[in-house]
Amino acid sequence: MTTRTRACRSCGAALTATFCDLGMSPPSNAYRTTETLDQAEAFYPLHAWVCGTCFLVQLEQFQSPDEIFSDYAYFSSMSDSWLAHCEAYAGSAIASLRLDTRSQVVEIASNDGYLLQFFHKQGIPVLGIEPAANVARHAEAKGIRSVVKFFGAATARELVAAGARADLLIGNNVLAHVPDLNDFIAGLAVLLAPTGTINMEFPHLLRLMAENQFDTIYHEHFSYLSLLAVRTAFARHGLVIFDVEEVRTHGGSLRIHARHAADASRPVSDRARALDAREQAAGLGSLAAYGAFDEQVKETKRALLAFLIEARRAGKRIAGYGAAAKGNTLLNYCGIRSDFLDYVVDRSPHKQGRFLPGTHLPILAPDQLAVTKPDYVLILPWNIAAEVMEQMAHIRSWGGRFVVPIPRVTVLA
Repeated sequence: MTTRTRACRSCGAALTATFCDLGMSPPSNAYRTTETLDQAEAFYPLHAWVCGTCFLVQLEQFQSPDEIFSDYAYFSSMSDSWLAHCEAYAGSAIASLRLDTRSQVVEIASNDGYLLQFFHKQGIPVLGIEPAANVARHAEAKGIRSVVKFFGAATARELVAAGARADLLIGNNVLAHVPDLNDFIAGLAVLLAPTGTINMEFPHLLRLMAENQFDTIYHEHFSYLSLLAVRTAFARHGLVIFDVEEVRTHGGSLRIHARHAADASRPVSDRARALDAREQAAGLGSLAAYGAFDEQVKETKRALLAFLIEARRAGKRIAGYGAAAKGNTLLNYCGIRSDFLDYVVDRSPHKQGRFLPGTHLPILAPDQLAVTKPDYVLILPWNIAAEVMEQMAHIRSWGGRFVVPIPRVTVLA
């Protein structure tokens, strides 16, 4: 019997250590339609590995980026709290970097223009790079110039040849989505102006581990990122992370500030050094710290199923809120289907009328909750639970209650 060798997508070392094994799962955004509901469905291993050399946590690649992102169902503008976060960031970046009409702001994975619109409104030239044509059209309608391509070194060279160099180069929740990490980071180095700044946000692995956020593991997230792993990968391409912010989005994210190594005008901050020390103290520089996470995940599954079984036996009705990718990981890993949830609601009209991958739960509009009056609403995108509870406060009028599954099963009044 032979074992297939897996290689780290950052440093190339052999992958032998398990971080978390969530079994077989369908692609998280492969929503089904009435026509495809009875057709064969692809399932792939959802097994996260950790590299013993550079400590990047990662999934293997089973689908090409074209298959995942070329016709995308996620529109960033659907979350009010996320839009508020982006507007505040844009204002801060404009002030701190002194951006004006002579500057160039470029965003990779610019989606529907959710962020660049705030720079555009201030008269700052913007360019979005977005692989999903269906999503990019919405950005173009907002006046956001968009290039429909996947980003990498070749795309960066094309843009530079056309006269584009980024004074501010942004990537929100895209670094984890990149299968060829080195090609992507090489592209950042090419496109960044000599004294430019890279800002990237991504969910922080330290928070994922501490708060049991295993449902953020899904196939379109190829990597799960610590400051340690990202700093190592950036250094390989002549980029230095000189500052870092901890932000609350997506259950706890990092916003890194990076520059060319040759640009010595901005030294590494005390804030970046302090976070590096915290990661080291948490053991992220040693394989031992990663070993206990898999069992922690299994216990969460047991607790959620115990709650749902007890509620159903008591005759309670349960609906889900949010046809989110993280919810699909949770539902498929735990085996939660129509025997536990009646349906799922979502604000996005692009998802309504479809069915969740794997579980085939129907996705309906939020006003369905007032029709069936469930006893519990399971909030699958738990990272925006406060926003959901405010929008759906009327479920309390019939005695309905909210449930969040992460970091532990909690029933909220």
